[in-house]
Amino acid sequence: MPTPFRHTEPLPPRAATGRVAEVYAQAARDFGIPEPAPFVVLSSAPALVAPAWALMRESLIAGPGDRTGKEVAAFGVSQANKCRFCVDAHVMLLHATGDHALAERLARGLEPADERHARVLDWARRTRVPGAAREPFPFPPEEAAGYLGTVLAFHFINRVVSSLVTERLLPADAQRLRPVRSLAGRSLSRTVRRPAVPGASLSLLDDPGRGPAWAAGTPVGPAYAALSATATAGAGVLDASDQDLVRTTLRDWDGSHPAPTADPFPDRAERPGARLALMAALAPYRITDADVAAWRRPEHTDHGLVHLVAYGAFAAVDRVETGLTAPGTRPSVRETR
Repeated sequence: MPTPFRHTEPLPPRAATGRVAEVYAQAARDFGIPEPAPFVVLSSAPALVAPAWALMRESLIAGPGDRTGKEVAAFGVSQANKCRFCVDAHVMLLHATGDHALAERLARGLEPADERHARVLDWARRTRVPGAAREPFPFPPEEAAGYLGTVLAFHFINRVVSSLVTERLLPADAQRLRPVRSLAGRSLSRTVRRPAVPGASLSLLDDPGRGPAWAAGTPVGPAYAALSATATAGAGVLDASDQDLVRTTLRDWDGSHPAPTADPFPDRAERPGARLALMAALAPYRITDADVAAWRRPEHTDHGLVHLVAYGAFAAVDRVETGLTAPGTRPSVRETR
């Protein structure tokens, strides 16, 4: 049978137990999708599943702010990161919100007709560039936790998906057809439009901490703190020199995509782990079977690969988060798309 997963073979969701099974149950109830591929692929490293789900749930689904606006933000982030799977998913979810005209404008590459949605989309796209999307934000202060949590959740999810999941959201790319994506969205509309109780995912987390100031007093804060702690623990897959290379590279990253004609990543034969982590952070869609094979050893299981990808992905999230919330001047942007 064809599989939507690349480089790993996660267990079938029906075999899940404990917190992973609880995440799938919450996803079915609150997201409308019982086995979402971005979380199934993380299940090879079970400790990552609940924090990643919690951040998405508590910001996009249950957090402050209009669901349609946050879906536009998630779409913009996914566009900026070149994650086709997630771009298509958010078009479908916009159909689920009932804003069919907006969904189809975005699917056709047009800007939203509504000025507020247009501002949110522009801001979300710019969040990839550290420092380019600071205040004033295109939403009121009381909605900051919902919107900031959403864009940061998808900066992480986009990278995991582009690294480890194929581009096809539905078999045979059926979501590329307007009637299919509209019908799929409508099938989720009851769940998407039903209010979700904030904080329901926090019981799945182990002592996560309060989280950043921008999410203070909301469940988004502990969810972000939990994902930060769990994802950065993946640094242990690398030696100290590779960790230092990842930190240095992300510190200097300006948000650009590496030029298609260049390979700026560490040599595959000499530093395969650092190469994978940096590709996950900067251009996960460029990870190949050869890159993964160069890193594989008997002790390098799917569990380690998922942790390594999550580490690289969150290194980029951390850079983006600092650029969104720390004072400073806007950097120049080098476009190499």
